[in-house]
Amino acid sequence: MPFIPHTPTDIDEMLRSIGVPDLETLFEEIPDPLRCPTLDLPPALGEMAVGRMMRERAETDANGVCFIGAGAYEHHIPAAVWEIAARGEFLTAYTPYQAEASQGTLRLLYEFQTMMAGLTAMDAGNASLYDGASGLGEAVLMAARASDNAGGKILMPASVHPHYRAVVQTMTADQDLEVVEIPFDPLEGRILPKALNRFHGQKIAALVIPQPNFFGILEEVDTLTDWAKAEGATVVAAVNPLSLGLLKPPGHWGQQGADIACGDGQPLGIPLSSGGPYFGFLCCKQALLRQMPGRIVGRTQDAQGRTGFILTLQAREQHIRRAKATSNICTNQGLMTVAASIHLSLLGPEGLAKTAALCHARTRTLVDKLTTIPGVTRLFTGPYFHETALRLPKPAAPILARLARLGIQGGYALGEEHPFHDKGVLVCATETKTEADLQFYADTLAWVLNAKEG
Repeated sequence: MPFIPHTPTDIDEMLRSIGVPDLETLFEEIPDPLRCPTLDLPPALGEMAVGRMMRERAETDANGVCFIGAGAYEHHIPAAVWEIAARGEFLTAYTPYQAEASQGTLRLLYEFQTMMAGLTAMDAGNASLYDGASGLGEAVLMAARASDNAGGKILMPASVHPHYRAVVQTMTADQDLEVVEIPFDPLEGRILPKALNRFHGQKIAALVIPQPNFFGILEEVDTLTDWAKAEGATVVAAVNPLSLGLLKPPGHWGQQGADIACGDGQPLGIPLSSGGPYFGFLCCKQALLRQMPGRIVGRTQDAQGRTGFILTLQAREQHIRRAKATSNICTNQGLMTVAASIHLSLLGPEGLAKTAALCHARTRTLVDKLTTIPGVTRLFTGPYFHETALRLPKPAAPILARLARLGIQGGYALGEEHPFHDKGVLVCATETKTEADLQFYADTLAWVLNAKEG
Protein backbone atom coordinates (compact mmCIF):
# COMPACT_ATOMS: atom_id res chain seq x y z
CA MET A 1 0.00 0.00 0.00
CA PRO A 2 1.51 3.38 -0.99
CA PHE A 3 2.09 5.94 1.75
CA ILE A 4 -0.55 8.70 1.69
CA PRO A 5 0.43 11.77 3.70
CA HIS A 6 -2.16 13.16 6.08
CA THR A 7 -3.51 16.61 5.33
CA PRO A 8 -4.78 19.12 7.89
CA THR A 9 -8.31 18.24 6.77
CA ASP A 10 -7.68 14.57 7.62
CA ILE A 11 -6.42 15.50 11.10
CA ASP A 12 -9.31 17.85 11.79
CA GLU A 13 -11.79 15.17 10.77
CA MET A 14 -10.10 12.62 13.00
CA LEU A 15 -10.18 14.99 15.97
CA ARG A 16 -13.86 15.70 15.44
CA SER A 17 -14.62 11.99 15.20
CA ILE A 18 -12.98 11.17 18.55
CA GLY A 19 -14.23 14.31 20.26
CA VAL A 20 -10.84 15.92 20.92
CA PRO A 21 -10.37 19.67 20.36
CA ASP A 22 -6.72 19.59 19.20
CA LEU A 23 -3.62 17.42 18.86
CA GLU A 24 -2.06 18.72 22.07
CA THR A 25 -4.92 17.20 24.07
CA LEU A 26 -3.82 13.73 22.93
CA PHE A 27 -0.50 14.23 24.73
CA GLU A 28 -1.67 16.11 27.82
CA GLU A 29 -0.74 13.23 30.14
CA ILE A 30 2.95 13.80 29.29
CA PRO A 31 4.44 16.33 31.75
CA ASP A 32 5.82 19.52 30.20
CA PRO A 33 9.43 18.89 31.38
CA LEU A 34 9.45 15.65 29.36
CA ARG A 35 8.27 17.24 26.13
CA CYS A 36 10.62 18.25 23.33
CA PRO A 37 9.03 21.16 21.49
CA THR A 38 11.62 21.17 18.69
CA LEU A 39 14.18 18.74 17.32
CA ASP A 40 17.64 20.23 16.95
CA LEU A 41 18.63 18.26 13.86
CA PRO A 42 21.71 19.00 11.73
CA PRO A 43 21.30 19.91 8.05
CA ALA A 44 20.51 17.01 5.73
CA LEU A 45 23.47 15.30 4.03
CA GLY A 46 23.74 13.35 0.81
CA GLU A 47 24.85 9.72 0.58
CA MET A 48 28.47 10.57 -0.19
CA ALA A 49 28.73 13.04 2.70
CA VAL A 50 27.15 10.59 5.15
CA GLY A 51 29.53 7.85 4.04
CA ARG A 52 32.54 10.10 4.57
CA MET A 53 31.31 11.22 7.99
CA MET A 54 30.83 7.62 9.14
CA ARG A 55 34.30 6.62 7.93
CA GLU A 56 35.83 9.55 9.80
CA ARG A 57 33.98 8.62 12.97
CA ALA A 58 35.03 4.99 12.66
CA GLU A 59 38.66 6.07 12.43
CA THR A 60 38.35 7.78 15.82
CA ASP A 61 37.62 4.44 17.52
CA ALA A 62 40.31 3.20 19.84
CA ASN A 63 43.15 1.43 18.04
CA GLY A 64 45.65 -1.09 19.32
CA VAL A 65 45.39 -4.22 21.44
CA CYS A 66 42.25 -4.07 23.58
CA PHE A 67 42.09 -5.29 27.18
CA ILE A 68 38.88 -3.44 28.06
CA GLY A 69 35.83 -5.45 29.08
CA ALA A 70 33.40 -3.87 31.56
CA GLY A 71 30.32 -5.22 29.79
CA ALA A 72 31.41 -5.28 26.13
CA TYR A 73 33.91 -7.91 25.02
CA GLU A 74 36.14 -8.49 22.00
CA HIS A 75 35.64 -12.07 20.82
CA HIS A 76 36.43 -13.93 17.63
CA ILE A 77 33.40 -14.01 15.35
CA PRO A 78 33.53 -16.65 12.58
CA ALA A 79 33.20 -15.06 9.13
CA ALA A 80 30.11 -17.17 8.41
CA VAL A 81 28.11 -15.42 11.16
CA TRP A 82 27.69 -12.05 9.49
CA GLU A 83 28.00 -13.44 5.97
CA ILE A 84 24.69 -15.21 6.67
CA ALA A 85 23.13 -12.58 8.95
CA ALA A 86 23.74 -9.88 6.30
CA ARG A 87 21.63 -11.68 3.71
CA GLY A 88 18.63 -9.64 2.63
CA GLU A 89 16.00 -11.90 4.18
CA PHE A 90 17.57 -11.29 7.60
CA LEU A 91 19.16 -7.85 7.29
CA THR A 92 16.01 -6.00 6.21
CA ALA A 93 13.31 -8.12 7.86
CA TYR A 94 11.03 -6.41 10.38
CA THR A 95 9.12 -7.88 13.32
CA PRO A 96 7.18 -10.86 11.94
CA TYR A 97 3.58 -9.97 12.79
CA GLN A 98 2.20 -11.89 9.80
CA ALA A 99 3.11 -15.48 10.56
CA GLU A 100 2.03 -16.73 7.13
CA ALA A 101 4.72 -14.54 5.52
CA SER A 102 7.44 -14.90 8.17
CA GLN A 103 7.96 -18.59 8.88
CA GLY A 104 11.71 -18.46 8.25
CA THR A 105 12.30 -15.56 10.63
CA LEU A 106 9.99 -17.02 13.26
CA ARG A 107 11.72 -20.39 13.06
CA LEU A 108 15.11 -18.77 13.61
CA LEU A 109 13.86 -16.71 16.58
CA TYR A 110 12.29 -19.84 18.06
CA GLU A 111 15.64 -21.61 17.80
CA PHE A 112 17.32 -18.62 19.47
CA GLN A 113 14.84 -18.73 22.37
CA THR A 114 15.40 -22.47 22.72
CA MET A 115 19.19 -22.11 22.80
CA MET A 116 19.08 -19.30 25.38
CA ALA A 117 16.60 -21.17 27.58
CA GLY A 118 18.86 -24.21 27.45
CA LEU A 119 21.98 -22.16 28.17
CA THR A 120 20.39 -20.58 31.26
CA ALA A 121 18.48 -23.74 32.32
CA MET A 122 15.19 -21.86 32.19
CA ASP A 123 11.84 -22.94 30.75
CA ALA A 124 11.38 -20.17 28.19
CA GLY A 125 13.09 -17.18 26.64
CA ASN A 126 12.08 -14.15 24.58
CA ALA A 127 13.51 -12.62 21.40
CA SER A 128 14.61 -10.08 22.50
CA LEU A 129 15.37 -6.81 24.36
CA TYR A 130 17.49 -3.77 23.53
CA ASP A 131 20.51 -4.55 25.71
CA GLY A 132 21.54 -6.10 29.00
CA ALA A 133 20.66 -3.01 31.04
CA SER A 134 17.08 -2.77 29.74
CA GLY A 135 16.86 -6.55 30.14
CA LEU A 136 17.64 -6.23 33.84
CA GLY A 137 15.21 -3.34 34.21
CA GLU A 138 12.42 -5.40 32.65
CA ALA A 139 13.37 -8.42 34.76
CA VAL A 140 13.14 -6.36 37.96
CA LEU A 141 9.71 -5.01 37.00
CA MET A 142 8.62 -8.50 36.05
CA ALA A 143 9.83 -9.87 39.41
CA ALA A 144 8.11 -7.08 41.33
CA ARG A 145 4.77 -7.93 39.68
CA ALA A 146 5.07 -11.67 40.15
CA SER A 147 6.73 -12.01 43.55
CA ASP A 148 4.88 -13.38 46.55
CA ASN A 149 6.16 -10.20 48.22
CA ALA A 150 4.86 -7.88 45.49
CA GLY A 151 5.51 -4.27 46.42
CA GLY A 152 8.50 -5.17 48.57
CA LYS A 153 12.11 -4.03 48.33
CA ILE A 154 14.36 -4.78 45.35
CA LEU A 155 17.81 -5.72 46.66
CA MET A 156 20.43 -4.52 44.17
CA PRO A 157 24.10 -5.40 44.87
CA ALA A 158 26.58 -2.59 44.27
CA SER A 159 28.61 -5.19 42.36
CA VAL A 160 26.07 -5.05 39.50
CA HIS A 161 27.29 -3.10 36.44
CA PRO A 162 26.79 0.63 37.21
CA HIS A 163 25.03 1.25 33.88
CA TYR A 164 22.59 -1.55 34.63
CA ARG A 165 21.88 -0.11 38.07
CA ALA A 166 21.27 3.33 36.57
CA VAL A 167 18.76 1.93 34.06
CA VAL A 168 16.95 0.01 36.79
CA GLN A 169 16.69 3.19 38.86
CA THR A 170 15.24 5.03 35.86
CA MET A 171 12.71 2.29 35.09
CA THR A 172 11.56 1.86 38.69
CA ALA A 173 11.55 5.53 39.75
CA ASP A 174 7.84 6.03 39.01
CA GLN A 175 6.76 2.47 39.85
CA ASP A 176 6.55 2.93 43.62
CA LEU A 177 9.40 0.43 44.06
CA GLU A 178 12.24 0.79 46.54
CA VAL A 179 15.61 -0.32 45.17
CA VAL A 180 18.05 -0.92 48.03
CA GLU A 181 21.76 -1.09 47.24
CA ILE A 182 23.75 -3.85 48.95
CA PRO A 183 27.46 -2.98 49.43
CA PHE A 184 30.13 -5.43 48.26
CA ASP A 185 32.90 -6.68 50.49
CA PRO A 186 35.97 -4.45 49.98
CA LEU A 187 38.32 -7.43 50.30
CA GLU A 188 36.62 -10.07 48.15
CA GLY A 189 34.83 -7.72 45.71
CA ARG A 190 31.48 -9.52 46.00
CA ILE A 191 28.38 -9.66 48.16
CA LEU A 192 28.82 -11.57 51.41
CA PRO A 193 25.66 -13.55 52.28
CA LYS A 194 25.78 -12.22 55.83
CA ALA A 195 25.23 -8.71 54.42
CA LEU A 196 21.62 -9.78 53.73
CA ASN A 197 20.87 -10.78 57.32
CA ARG A 198 19.57 -7.32 58.17
CA PHE A 199 16.72 -7.85 55.69
CA HIS A 200 15.52 -11.07 57.29
CA GLY A 201 11.78 -11.01 57.83
CA GLN A 202 11.26 -7.89 55.71
CA LYS A 203 9.13 -7.75 52.59
CA ILE A 204 11.62 -8.49 49.79
CA ALA A 205 10.23 -8.67 46.25
CA ALA A 206 13.45 -9.58 44.46
CA LEU A 207 17.17 -10.11 44.82
CA VAL A 208 19.43 -9.40 41.83
CA ILE A 209 22.51 -11.63 41.59
CA PRO A 210 25.22 -10.80 39.00
CA GLN A 211 27.42 -13.63 37.72
CA PRO A 212 30.16 -12.65 37.15
CA ASN A 213 29.74 -9.24 38.72
CA PHE A 214 31.01 -5.91 37.35
CA PHE A 215 34.49 -6.57 38.77
CA GLY A 216 34.62 -9.98 37.06
CA ILE A 217 34.29 -11.71 40.46
CA LEU A 218 32.08 -14.76 40.93
CA GLU A 219 29.31 -14.34 43.49
CA GLU A 220 28.22 -17.06 45.94
CA VAL A 221 25.13 -17.72 43.86
CA ASP A 222 23.90 -20.87 45.62
CA THR A 223 23.88 -19.33 49.09
CA LEU A 224 22.37 -16.05 47.88
CA THR A 225 19.64 -17.87 45.94
CA ASP A 226 18.67 -20.06 48.88
CA TRP A 227 18.49 -17.00 51.17
CA ALA A 228 16.18 -15.19 48.74
CA LYS A 229 13.93 -18.22 48.33
CA ALA A 230 13.62 -18.59 52.10
CA GLU A 231 12.46 -14.96 52.25
CA GLY A 232 9.87 -15.46 49.50
CA ALA A 233 11.78 -13.26 47.05
CA THR A 234 12.12 -13.69 43.30
CA VAL A 235 15.71 -14.31 42.17
CA VAL A 236 16.91 -12.35 39.12
CA ALA A 237 20.19 -13.56 37.64
CA ALA A 238 22.20 -11.06 35.56
CA VAL A 239 24.71 -13.21 33.69
CA ASN A 240 27.35 -13.14 30.97
CA PRO A 241 26.09 -15.80 28.52
CA LEU A 242 29.59 -16.88 27.49
CA SER A 243 30.47 -17.70 31.11
CA LEU A 244 27.68 -20.30 31.12
CA GLY A 245 29.91 -22.47 28.94
CA LEU A 246 31.79 -23.13 32.21
CA LEU A 247 29.66 -21.96 35.13
CA LYS A 248 26.49 -23.41 36.63
CA PRO A 249 23.41 -21.99 34.84
CA PRO A 250 20.99 -19.82 36.84
CA GLY A 251 18.23 -22.42 36.68
CA HIS A 252 20.40 -24.71 38.81
CA TRP A 253 21.49 -22.18 41.44
CA GLY A 254 20.77 -23.28 44.99
CA GLN A 255 18.07 -25.81 45.77
CA GLN A 256 15.37 -24.26 43.58
CA GLY A 257 17.20 -22.21 40.96
CA ALA A 258 16.82 -18.58 39.95
CA ASP A 259 13.45 -17.45 38.59
CA ILE A 260 14.62 -15.06 35.87
CA ALA A 261 17.88 -14.87 33.90
CA CYS A 262 18.89 -11.86 31.83
CA GLY A 263 21.95 -10.23 30.40
CA ASP A 264 23.60 -8.80 27.30
CA GLY A 265 24.05 -11.10 24.33
CA GLN A 266 26.95 -9.09 22.86
CA PRO A 267 29.53 -11.85 23.56
CA LEU A 268 27.58 -14.16 21.23
CA GLY A 269 28.72 -13.02 17.81
CA ILE A 270 28.11 -9.26 18.08
CA PRO A 271 31.10 -6.98 17.29
CA LEU A 272 31.95 -4.06 19.57
CA SER A 273 30.83 -1.64 16.82
CA SER A 274 31.58 1.61 18.67
CA GLY A 275 29.16 0.60 21.42
CA GLY A 276 26.26 -1.08 19.66
CA PRO A 277 23.77 -2.18 18.69
CA TYR A 278 23.80 -5.11 21.11
CA PHE A 279 20.84 -7.10 22.41
CA GLY A 280 19.38 -8.18 25.72
CA PHE A 281 18.07 -11.64 26.49
CA LEU A 282 15.55 -12.63 29.14
CA CYS A 283 14.56 -16.15 30.19
CA CYS A 284 12.33 -17.35 33.00
CA LYS A 285 10.59 -20.26 34.66
CA GLN A 286 7.23 -21.38 33.31
CA ALA A 287 5.28 -19.80 36.17
CA LEU A 288 6.42 -16.31 35.10
CA LEU A 289 5.98 -16.75 31.36
CA ARG A 290 2.94 -14.46 31.01
CA GLN A 291 4.83 -11.66 32.73
CA MET A 292 7.66 -11.76 30.19
CA PRO A 293 8.10 -8.65 28.00
CA GLY A 294 9.16 -8.57 24.37
CA ARG A 295 8.58 -11.07 21.58
CA ILE A 296 7.79 -14.73 22.31
CA VAL A 297 7.72 -17.16 19.40
CA GLY A 298 5.74 -20.37 19.78
CA ARG A 299 5.78 -23.64 17.85
CA THR A 300 2.45 -25.17 16.84
CA GLN A 301 0.72 -27.32 14.20
CA ASP A 302 -1.91 -26.43 11.64
CA ALA A 303 -5.06 -28.41 10.84
CA GLN A 304 -3.04 -30.71 8.57
CA GLY A 305 -0.48 -31.44 11.28
CA ARG A 306 2.27 -29.31 9.72
CA THR A 307 4.69 -27.50 12.04
CA GLY A 308 4.39 -23.73 12.13
CA PHE A 309 5.68 -20.79 14.17
CA ILE A 310 3.81 -17.77 15.52
CA LEU A 311 4.16 -14.84 17.89
CA THR A 312 2.28 -16.07 20.92
CA LEU A 313 0.87 -15.12 24.34
CA GLN A 314 1.02 -11.41 23.56
CA ALA A 315 -0.65 -9.33 20.90
CA ARG A 316 1.14 -6.31 19.48
CA GLU A 317 -1.56 -4.11 20.98
CA GLN A 318 -0.50 -5.21 24.47
CA HIS A 319 2.55 -3.00 24.10
CA ILE A 320 0.64 0.18 23.24
CA ARG A 321 -1.73 0.16 26.21
CA ARG A 322 0.52 2.66 27.96
CA ALA A 323 0.31 2.38 31.74
CA LYS A 324 -1.93 -0.72 31.53
CA ALA A 325 0.58 -2.75 29.52
CA THR A 326 2.74 -5.43 31.12
CA SER A 327 5.67 -3.78 29.39
CA ASN A 328 6.29 -1.03 26.86
CA ILE A 329 9.14 -2.94 25.23
CA CYS A 330 7.94 -3.59 21.67
CA THR A 331 10.38 -3.76 18.74
CA ASN A 332 13.22 -6.22 19.38
CA GLN A 333 16.86 -6.55 18.30
CA GLY A 334 16.01 -9.18 15.70
CA LEU A 335 19.15 -8.91 13.55
CA MET A 336 21.39 -9.28 16.59
CA THR A 337 19.55 -12.43 17.69
CA VAL A 338 19.95 -13.82 14.17
CA ALA A 339 23.72 -13.38 14.47
CA ALA A 340 23.73 -14.89 17.97
CA SER A 341 21.77 -17.92 16.77
CA ILE A 342 24.25 -18.53 13.95
CA HIS A 343 27.19 -17.97 16.30
CA LEU A 344 25.87 -20.45 18.88
CA SER A 345 25.09 -22.99 16.17
CA LEU A 346 28.63 -22.80 14.82
CA LEU A 347 30.25 -23.09 18.26
CA GLY A 348 27.96 -25.70 19.76
CA PRO A 349 28.17 -26.63 23.47
CA GLU A 350 31.76 -27.86 23.19
CA GLY A 351 32.95 -24.78 21.32
CA LEU A 352 31.27 -22.46 23.80
CA ALA A 353 32.93 -24.26 26.72
CA LYS A 354 36.35 -24.17 25.02
CA THR A 355 36.01 -20.45 24.28
CA ALA A 356 35.03 -19.67 27.88
CA ALA A 357 37.91 -21.80 29.21
CA LEU A 358 40.40 -20.09 26.91
CA CYS A 359 39.19 -16.64 28.02
CA HIS A 360 39.65 -17.63 31.66
CA ALA A 361 43.12 -19.03 30.98
CA ARG A 362 44.21 -15.91 29.06
CA THR A 363 43.10 -13.64 31.89
CA ARG A 364 44.87 -15.74 34.53
CA THR A 365 48.07 -15.52 32.49
CA LEU A 366 47.67 -11.76 32.07
CA VAL A 367 47.11 -11.25 35.79
CA ASP A 368 50.16 -13.39 36.62
CA LYS A 369 52.32 -11.27 34.29
CA LEU A 370 51.01 -7.89 35.46
CA THR A 371 51.23 -8.66 39.18
CA THR A 372 54.96 -9.34 38.85
CA ILE A 373 55.38 -5.61 38.21
CA PRO A 374 56.27 -3.83 41.47
CA GLY A 375 53.23 -2.10 42.97
CA VAL A 376 50.64 -3.92 40.83
CA THR A 377 48.33 -6.21 42.84
CA ARG A 378 44.86 -7.69 42.58
CA LEU A 379 42.27 -5.31 43.99
CA PHE A 380 39.97 -8.11 45.18
CA THR A 381 40.65 -11.66 46.33
CA GLY A 382 37.48 -13.36 45.03
CA PRO A 383 37.62 -15.90 42.16
CA TYR A 384 37.04 -14.44 38.70
CA PHE A 385 36.02 -15.49 35.19
CA HIS A 386 37.69 -13.54 32.35
CA GLU A 387 38.25 -10.08 33.82
CA THR A 388 39.36 -8.78 37.16
CA ALA A 389 40.38 -5.59 38.92
CA LEU A 390 43.99 -4.63 39.60
CA ARG A 391 45.46 -1.93 41.82
CA LEU A 392 48.20 0.21 40.27
CA PRO A 393 50.77 2.18 42.27
CA LYS A 394 49.49 5.40 40.66
CA PRO A 395 46.04 6.73 39.60
CA ALA A 396 44.76 4.56 36.77
CA ALA A 397 43.27 7.11 34.36
CA PRO A 398 46.54 8.85 33.31
CA ILE A 399 48.33 5.49 33.09
CA LEU A 400 45.65 4.15 30.76
CA ALA A 401 45.90 7.31 28.64
CA ARG A 402 49.65 6.79 28.21
CA LEU A 403 49.14 3.11 27.36
CA ALA A 404 46.60 4.11 24.70
CA ARG A 405 49.17 6.36 23.03
CA LEU A 406 51.46 3.33 22.87
CA GLY A 407 48.89 1.07 21.22
CA ILE A 408 47.28 -0.63 24.22
CA GLN A 409 43.74 -0.13 25.48
CA GLY A 410 44.72 -1.20 28.97
CA GLY A 411 41.39 -1.53 30.73
CA TYR A 412 38.63 0.41 32.43
CA ALA A 413 39.49 2.98 35.12
CA LEU A 414 37.35 2.07 38.14
CA GLY A 415 37.66 5.57 39.54
CA GLU A 416 35.05 6.72 37.00
CA GLU A 417 32.35 4.81 38.88
CA HIS A 418 34.06 4.16 42.22
CA PRO A 419 36.11 7.24 43.20
CA PHE A 420 37.62 5.47 46.21
CA HIS A 421 39.30 3.07 43.73
CA ASP A 422 41.05 5.71 41.62
CA LYS A 423 44.08 3.40 41.28
CA GLY A 424 41.91 0.48 40.22
CA VAL A 425 41.73 -0.80 36.64
CA LEU A 426 39.45 -3.53 35.31
CA VAL A 427 41.33 -5.71 32.80
CA CYS A 428 40.01 -8.41 30.48
CA ALA A 429 41.67 -10.92 28.16
CA THR A 430 39.56 -12.99 25.78
CA GLU A 431 40.47 -15.82 23.41
CA THR A 432 41.58 -13.20 20.85
CA LYS A 433 44.74 -12.37 22.83
CA THR A 434 47.98 -14.18 22.13
CA GLU A 435 50.93 -14.79 24.43
CA ALA A 436 52.73 -12.00 22.59
CA ASP A 437 49.82 -9.60 23.28
CA LEU A 438 49.91 -10.40 26.99
CA GLN A 439 53.68 -9.93 27.20
CA PHE A 440 53.46 -6.68 25.22
CA TYR A 441 50.98 -5.32 27.77
CA ALA A 442 53.12 -6.38 30.73
CA ASP A 443 56.32 -4.93 29.30
CA THR A 444 54.64 -1.67 28.27
CA LEU A 445 52.88 -1.18 31.61
CA ALA A 446 56.16 -1.74 33.47
CA TRP A 447 57.86 0.86 31.28
CA VAL A 448 55.01 3.41 31.67
CA LEU A 449 54.97 3.05 35.47
CA ASN A 450 58.70 3.75 35.60
CA ALA A 451 58.89 6.41 32.90
CA LYS A 452 58.95 10.10 33.74
CA GLU A 453 55.96 12.24 32.79
CA GLY A 454 56.31 13.82 29.34
